Amino acid sequence: MTQEARRKQHSKLPPNTPGPHSKRLGLIAVIATFGGLLFGYDTGVINGALGPMEEDLGLTPATQGLVVSILIFGAAIGALIGGRLADAFGRRHNIVMLAVVFMVGTLGCVFAPNWEMLSVFRFILGLAVGGASATVPVYLAEVSPVERRGSIVTRNEVMIVSGQFAAFVINAVIFQVWGEHDVVWRYMLAVALLPAIALFIGMLRMPESPRWLMSQGRDDEAREVLLQVRSPERAEAEMAEVHALAEEEKQSQTGGWADLGVPWIRRLIFIGIGLGIFQQLTGINSIMYYGTQLLERAGFSGDAAIIFNTLNGLFSVLGITVGIMLINKIDRRKMLLGGFMLTTTFHILVGLSSTLLPESTFKSYLILVFVVAFVFCMQGTLGPLVWLLLSEIFPLKIRSFAMGVCVFALWIANAIVAFAFPPTVAALGIGSTFFIFAAVGLVAILFVYKMVPETRNKTLEEFEDDFRFQYSQ
Repeated sequence: MTQEARRKQHSKLPPNTPGPHSKRLGLIAVIATFGGLLFGYDTGVINGALGPMEEDLGLTPATQGLVVSILIFGAAIGALIGGRLADAFGRRHNIVMLAVVFMVGTLGCVFAPNWEMLSVFRFILGLAVGGASATVPVYLAEVSPVERRGSIVTRNEVMIVSGQFAAFVINAVIFQVWGEHDVVWRYMLAVALLPAIALFIGMLRMPESPRWLMSQGRDDEAREVLLQVRSPERAEAEMAEVHALAEEEKQSQTGGWADLGVPWIRRLIFIGIGLGIFQQLTGINSIMYYGTQLLERAGFSGDAAIIFNTLNGLFSVLGITVGIMLINKIDRRKMLLGGFMLTTTFHILVGLSSTLLPESTFKSYLILVFVVAFVFCMQGTLGPLVWLLLSEIFPLKIRSFAMGVCVFALWIANAIVAFAFPPTVAALGIGSTFFIFAAVGLVAILFVYKMVPETRNKTLEEFEDDFRFQYSQ
C-alpha cells in the first residue's frame, strides 16, 4: 500500500472519539515508557556514581572506561537480539522479560564485590537497555492510532532524557545525604529497581500489540485489543489497516546483505551509518556519562560538580522538547548543518576556555556554561533529528535490515566514546579532548553538506523514487 493510498484510507476511518479507551491508551503509554525511563536512568546513573565507585573499587581511567562502556556494548547486542525476540514472541512479552533482566542486572551491580563483577552485570543491564530501545518504540507505534502515533512514540525519547535527568538529581540528593559512605554509589544504582518493578507489574496487565497478533494469524485477539484502545467503530475499521501494516512488515524484512550490491541502496546505508556515528562522536554521551568528573576537572569540588551536573540533565530535557517542536518546521539538512555548527562551536569554546584561561572560579563556571549550551544544542537538533532521518531514508524492502545496521554502528560509536573518554582526558586534558570533538564536527559538517539528502515534505515513496533516479544514472 502506498503512502497516498494509506492517507486516503486514514481519511475514511471514523474519528477516534474520546472515551474510556483513550485513558486505557494513555495508561499503556505511561507503563511502556518506563522502559525508556530505565534506559535513561541506567545510562545516566553512572555519572554521579563513578566518583565514589572509583574510590571504593580502585578504578583506573581504563577500568572506568570499561565499566561505563561495557553497558553500551551490551546495548548494541541487545538491540539486535531484542528486535528478533519481539518479532518471535511478541512486543509485550519481550518488555516483560526485559523488566526481569533490568532487575537482575541492577541487583548484580548493587552487590558486585569488585569491578570485574560490576562489569559483567553492567553488560547484562546493557542487554536490557538495547532490547528496550528496539522494542518499546515499536510497541507504542503499533498500539497507537495514526493521529496520535507521533506524539505517543516521541514520549519514549522524552522519558529517556528524563530518566537521565532523574539520575543526575537523585545522585545529587543521595550524595548530599549519604556522601560519607564508601558504598553510596550502590544506593544510587539500587533506585533503578523501582521503575523496573513498576514496568514488570504494569506490563503484565497491558495488552499485546494488535499488529503483532495479526501477523501471527490471531485476528480475534487483535480485535479485542483494538476494542480496548479505540472506539468500537474505529476498532472494526482499523482491522483492514492492521492487515496492511502486517503485510508491509513482511516486505520490510526481505532485504539483506545482497542489496548492498545496488549502488543507490549502498549509498543510503553509508549515509545512515555516517549519521549515527557522527551523532555519537559529538561526545554527547561523554557528558551524560562523565559530566560530574568533567566538572571536577574543570575546577569544581565534588559536591558542587554533582549538583551542577543536574543542569546537563535539565537542559537535555529542554533541548529535546524544543527539538521536537521545531523538527517539522525546518528542513532536515538545514537543521543538521546548524546542529553540527553549534555543537562544534561549543566544543571549540570549551577547549579554548580550558587551555587559555588561568585556573579560577570564572574559568570553571565558563566551562560549565559552554558544556550546558552544547548539551542543549545537541539535544535540540541532532538528538531527535538523526533518529527521524534513519526512519525516513530507507526503502521499505531494506528498512528493517538497514535500521539494524545503522543503529548497531551508532551504539558501537557510543561505546567507543564511552571507553576512550576517561583515558583521553587523563592523558591530554579537557582542552585537547574537546578540540578532537571539534575536528570530528568539521568533518561531520562536510559529510552532511556533501552526502545527506533532504526528506522534509516528501512521502517515503517520493523520496525513494527521487534518490533512486539521481544515483542510478
